[in-house]
Amino acid sequence: MRLHKTFTALLAVAALALTACGGGTTTPSAGGTSSSDTSQTATGGGDSGKVLQIGVLQYVTHTALDAVTKGFTDELAARGYKDGEKVKIDLQNPQADQATLTAIANQFAQDKKDLVLGIATPAAQGLAQAVKDAPVLFAAVTDPIAADLVKSWDAPGGNVTGVSDMNPVDEQLKLLLEIAPDVKSVGIVYSSGEVNSDVQVKAAEDAAAGLGLKIEKAAISNSAEVQQAAESLKVDAYYVPTDNNVVAGLEGLIQVAEKNKVPVIASDQGSVERGAIAANTVNYEQQGKDVADMAIKIFEGAKPADLPVQVQKKFDLNVNEAAAKRMGVTIPAAVLDRAAKKF
Repeated sequence: MRLHKTFTALLAVAALALTACGGGTTTPSAGGTSSSDTSQTATGGGDSGKVLQIGVLQYVTHTALDAVTKGFTDELAARGYKDGEKVKIDLQNPQADQATLTAIANQFAQDKKDLVLGIATPAAQGLAQAVKDAPVLFAAVTDPIAADLVKSWDAPGGNVTGVSDMNPVDEQLKLLLEIAPDVKSVGIVYSSGEVNSDVQVKAAEDAAAGLGLKIEKAAISNSAEVQQAAESLKVDAYYVPTDNNVVAGLEGLIQVAEKNKVPVIASDQGSVERGAIAANTVNYEQQGKDVADMAIKIFEGAKPADLPVQVQKKFDLNVNEAAAKRMGVTIPAAVLDRAAKKF
């Protein structure tokens, strides 16, 4: 009897071990698992009692992208989806390292997140490539068509949609001329590997042609190269697009501009606060709130394929008088009078 009991116990232990090794550990391919229907709906938040698993991939740390993350989590909480209750948010930041970004995106796919959010174009592209069987949202993406994320603005198709931060590049250059009318050449430091940056540089070149401006460019691959790239441009002013690496290394460019007494026009509020003189800015915290609203629609049954990409229609003028003074520029009263925010 004792031998029989011992043998039975050993069989039970072996069965448990096999279960632990085999249950839920299948590793999908690098591109994630596939599904015949790519227009997924993330369901189960609330009524079923299921805690939805959300993966957030923020490309790099800087004020604009941080604001998106804050807006997203705050709006979810305000709408009844507080982290740790109806949803569990897994926030990851590769700090602009592509290999790490790819690994995180693949891990989200393996974890079978109910919904993922990519903040900035490289993050959104990484998630779209890896996650095929769950909704993929994006924010702070300039041109989702050029980034190969959606088929069209109005009908995204597939499992990807989100919120664009396309900013009025032509209006930024007009603002520069309103503040510094003698400017003839404008330098743009940009990331050669970011589609959103290529789109904005092209838009600046197109707009400059009609404004009597010449665009000078310097490409970088990471934020550590920003200052050297800025120094290589002998220009009358700088324009900073919504480029993640440039914004992350903005202080280097600002230092060069202050030394040479030339103005810097930016595209986001955080960059103006940090030392650019002005910008018609996207509200990035509102971007986060808008994409949270899209997530909730998906939780309630909507499909990403049916949710048009959203764009911001109104932009806030931000100015920094102290920065302008350091760059030897006086901001006209007409510009100051219509500024929504002053630093």
